[in-house]
Amino acid sequence: MKFRILSGALVIAGSAMISANAHAEDFSFTFKWGDIPLCTTGYPNRVENPIFELSNVPEGTKEIRFSLSDNDAPNYSHGGGKAAYTGDNVIQPGAFKYQSPCPPSGKHTYVWSARARDADGDTLARAKSSQKYP
Repeated sequence: MKFRILSGALVIAGSAMISANAHAEDFSFTFKWGDIPLCTTGYPNRVENPIFELSNVPEGTKEIRFSLSDNDAPNYSHGGGKAAYTGDNVIQPGAFKYQSPCPPSGKHTYVWSARARDADGDTLARAKSSQKYP
């Protein structure tokens, strides 16, 4: 009898974990560079964040932290910032400033990473979105 109760509890707990993880894995976003100045010199400009369109933001999210990396120059930090999350699935420019994409030659692939965080600062989910620039 104890075995059945325990195994039943494990099945329920495991199902809850799978459900929570499945929801967290659905978090995603796209972005549009917006009206940033064209930059191809290797010397980035400090600009406002792009337009982020969010999908499946986990319940309990209070802020989303963003960071930008360049797959073709991984040692350069473009920075990022955070935006308060109030339920709107679009984050407009002006939430934070960062170092713009600015490849010195040709196109580079840039990756925005996002972490949805709760009021305690715990990460609820992660997502990435990439585009070439220019």
